[in-house]
Amino acid sequence: MKQRKIPLRKCTGCQEMKNKKELIRIVRNDEGEFSIDTTGKKAGRGAYICPNAECLEKAIKSKGLERSFKSSVPADVYEKLREELEEINGQ
Repeated sequence: MKQRKIPLRKCTGCQEMKNKKELIRIVRNDEGEFSIDTTGKKAGRGAYICPNAECLEKAIKSKGLERSFKSSVPADVYEKLREELEEINGQ
């Protein structure tokens, strides 16, 4: 049986290539609204981040999400990400 190729994406925090399913996707749609995509199928420009707080802090410090989206990212998006990470790591 043929082995399927695993899609890899780069984390905007640590800059490491990881399995797409392990990462959290942040999406900006055509209207410029940001959201967290849990399914990985929402329409729009996507950026990926590891599900840990260290990578989020690195992404904020290095402006990794701003570079990925080529625009400024509102502070409430980072707050939503922090809450999402607390839920994931709290379980």
